[in-house]
Formats: sequence, C-alpha cells, structure tokens
Amino acid sequence: MAFASGWASGINAYATVLIIGLLGRFTTVEGIPEGFQRTDVLIVMGILALVEFVADKVPYVDSVWDGISTVIRPVAGAVIGALLAGASGDLTAITLASVGGVTALISHLTKAGLRLAINTSPEPVTNITASLAGDLSVAGVVTLAVLNPIPAAIIAAILLLLTAALTYLLFSRVLRGWRAFRDWLAQPRTARP
Repeated sequence: MAFASGWASGINAYATVLIIGLLGRFTTVEGIPEGFQRTDVLIVMGILALVEFVADKVPYVDSVWDGISTVIRPVAGAVIGALLAGASGDLTAITLASVGGVTALISHLTKAGLRLAINTSPEPVTNITASLAGDLSVAGVVTLAVLNPIPAAIIAAILLLLTAALTYLLFSRVLRGWRAFRDWLAQPRTARP
C-alpha cells in the first residue's frame, strides 16, 4: 500500500490523502490512520485536490504547480507510507516511508517531464486528456490500494515503468517543453495567454 500510495502521491498528493481518508471514514476498511479521516483534513485535502484538478488542466500553469509540488509530493508520499506503517519510528515504518517518498518522487518527475512535453502541443485536448488520465489513475490505484494492496502495487509499478520509459523516449520534447516554459515565465504577465 505504501508503494501504490507513493506512486499516487507523486501524481496528486492531495487527492491521494482525500481518497484514503474518505475510504477509511465511510467504509469498513481497517488500517486507515484516524488522521486521514478527520473532517478538517478531508476539507483541506478536498479544496487542495480541487485546486490541483483545475491547475493541472492549464498548460504551463500545470508546470508551475508541478514545480511547487516537487517538494510536497515526495514528502507526502513518505508521510503516508510512515502513517500506514504506524509511524512508530521502527525499521518497518522508516522503510515504508522511504518507499513512499522515493516512489512519489519518481512518479512526480515522470509526470512533470511528460507534462512539459505535452505543453509543446498547440492544442489543449492533449493536456486535458493527460490530466484526466492521471486523475482517474490516482483514484483507481488508491482505491484499489486500500481494498487490495498487492494488485494496486503491481499496477502502480507498471504505470511507473511505462511513464518513465515514455519520458525517456520523449526526452527531446521534454527539453523543448522546458525551454518553452522558461520563455513563458520570462514574458511579462500581460503578454501571457
């Protein structure tokens, strides 16, 4: 579960916590930390997940959001892994925190790289489609992770490998996207689309 939730945190940490919390609160699933199920946590995660949902659909705004999330997503993956392990400070908790954090970092970097490549496309459909695919993948993998962690971890591993390979294959487009993003940031605010 730490691996699958770590992968999902690298895509959308807020939605990951929100879904885990909702499943813990409204189903009979055991082992979900109480902190995820608190009303204040669910409200804040819901608002932040909604902000990310919208920001992720807009070219270049998604890259700014990904830049900000470079620290947040891996830390969230590590914290989720630690909390799922009981956060007792023993070797198991530390290991699962590391698995969650490293997996979140790798999935975040592949997502951010692919989104830079996609942003070079002149039409908005590709960006929105990629974002919705990520949203649906997070919802599906996190839900499966709570209900049946082993298949969720296998699916997360396959998705991680596929996106890493795709990022590698599209590396020249990722670099082109990075240059276009830098140029977009350098424009005066009034000239930005």
